Amino acid sequence: MGSRDAFDPELATAAGRFAARDLTDLDGARVPRATSPPATPDDVEVRDVLLPRPDGDAPLLLRLFRPRGAGTGLPALVQLHAGGFVLGDIAQDHQRNVRLCRSLPAVVVSVEYRLAPEHPYPAAFQDSWTALNWVHENAGETGVDVSRVALHGRSAGGGLAAATALMARDRGGPAVRFLYLGMPQLDDRMASPSMREFADTPVWTRASAERSWELYLGAGVAGSADVDPYAAPARARDLSGLPPTYVSAMARDPLRDEAVAFGAALLSAGVPTELHVFPGTFHGSSALVPGAQISHRELAEEISVLRRALHGVVDTCP
Repeated sequence: MGSRDAFDPELATAAGRFAARDLTDLDGARVPRATSPPATPDDVEVRDVLLPRPDGDAPLLLRLFRPRGAGTGLPALVQLHAGGFVLGDIAQDHQRNVRLCRSLPAVVVSVEYRLAPEHPYPAAFQDSWTALNWVHENAGETGVDVSRVALHGRSAGGGLAAATALMARDRGGPAVRFLYLGMPQLDDRMASPSMREFADTPVWTRASAERSWELYLGAGVAGSADVDPYAAPARARDLSGLPPTYVSAMARDPLRDEAVAFGAALLSAGVPTELHVFPGTFHGSSALVPGAQISHRELAEEISVLRRALHGVVDTCP
């Protein structure tokens, strides 16, 4: 591990318990860390929707979270889970999505996008695009205000959210009000200082990143001239016209520098952007150690920036 930026004291002991999953053994890596079924409070309605995919593959599953009894005109969050394009599902973010639904409040649409290598790029990206369009096209049924639709993703989900926002810009819609990128995976070239320095940090390592991009893009493709910005948004030469964006990065994460570079590129392109590097953290630490004060800050900030973007509400410190 790199010597700079020691782990936050509340995370230091826990860090050793969260080794990166071995992506050379996908069956083993895909076994959930926790097996307890997700619980849903009475004030949140949850329902699943199956959509036909344009390419004729099996239907796409969306899970909708809606404040019970809420009227129409709610903002919506299209939520894309983490997992390096090869792991994860909508169940892993169930409690986080309940929290987002209640705290914002908003309709949260969680996307069960297809995973590589069974479904390499562009399958997951196409599923994200399909979900965004569905939210706009079915706003009458779901009570969504189409002028207040945000894309939200963490890790690989952040990369998919950024790619979907690029497509929406390039095609002139559907409208995206805000883009939330949590510790996003954006750059297949893996040439940043943090990718070298934090090669063996908890949860996500350089080897994880290399294997992830190989499975998503195909053998030998990562780092080549053949990768387009919808696969790796860090490749985009022009970020102008993207929606206001929040980018978070974890200080001891191989992905840190690509997140910071993307935030800086957004600012240079004139996109209103907030960038926060959380000191002493590792990839996914807020989900794994939510009781730490630094995790609490990260989770509270997530709600705060989304409330400001979607409701115009500015949360104040007590």
